[in-house]
Amino acid sequence: MPNKIIAIVNSSGRQAASVARVAAAVGDHVRAHVNSKDGVVAQELDDLDNVTVVEGRLDDRQFVATLFAGAHRAFINTISWGDEVAIGIALADAAKKAGVQHYIYSSMPDHSIYGRGWPGLPLWSVKFMVENYIRQIGLPATFVYAGIYNNNFTSLDYPLFCMKLQPDGSFRWTAPFHPDQALPWLDAEHDVGPAVLQIFKDGHRKWSGHRIALAFELLTPLQVCAAFSTSLHRPVHYTHSPTINFSVPIPPGYRSQLEGIATLFGQRNAPYFGPEISAPDEARGLWAGWRGVEEYAREVFPVEEAANGMNWMQDGADTTENDTE
Repeated sequence: MPNKIIAIVNSSGRQAASVARVAAAVGDHVRAHVNSKDGVVAQELDDLDNVTVVEGRLDDRQFVATLFAGAHRAFINTISWGDEVAIGIALADAAKKAGVQHYIYSSMPDHSIYGRGWPGLPLWSVKFMVENYIRQIGLPATFVYAGIYNNNFTSLDYPLFCMKLQPDGSFRWTAPFHPDQALPWLDAEHDVGPAVLQIFKDGHRKWSGHRIALAFELLTPLQVCAAFSTSLHRPVHYTHSPTINFSVPIPPGYRSQLEGIATLFGQRNAPYFGPEISAPDEARGLWAGWRGVEEYAREVFPVEEAANGMNWMQDGADTTENDTE
């Protein structure tokens, strides 16, 4: 359905921005919602052909009612600002009232429903509640479940995905995941857009009600470190720690999420998407040009690090030891 409006919510986020860029590039008309037009991504989208950026608060029901006017398709990734369940319900109601024909919602599982003693992660369980509401009202919808972002890695001192630069020039990633636990990976900026556009192209008759794991690789922490080591030409080590080190201030809600991750995946070894969803076959069937962790580490990680003020990439790499632990 070329040249029809796609409404996209939270377009300054990695997933939604990827969808907006790709949709605009193929000639679709994109209505891109942002909380503020002041951000770098919002300004980038505003400069693109076929994109109309609209600014507003998602807890403003009058504004939400206008988001989907004339839109045939929508991509929604709610985030934990305000009451995410109430916002998700309001968006779904507005989309149904506007007659949206295919609604793609970025959801996540609630592991607590499986009766195996797994805790539900607070920032994921609210998305699952919204998903269930969307199903209940009969909105033609597909649900995508995002894997771990490649872009989470940073040498800044943030918890869980800190790739800590060592004095000898190597890196060390410390996390609660078992070294041999296969985890799903996604380059959100590069791959969400093409995959979502293919879902739209296939149509809701094929994908309505379906859950799709958007993850293109299953790699263990040891394999991730090996990929980084190959790309960066320096040793990259993994240390398994049952707890997460919080060395910088973290908002309480996000801290609870991280502690839940340490319990759910580190101690309980639960499947990332739950027992009902697998990766990566469906994602690869949607988009064959995906970017893996090794390519990300080689092509993108140094650029993002430089943007964060790091200069380690200007030093000579120490290649005397390239194993992982």
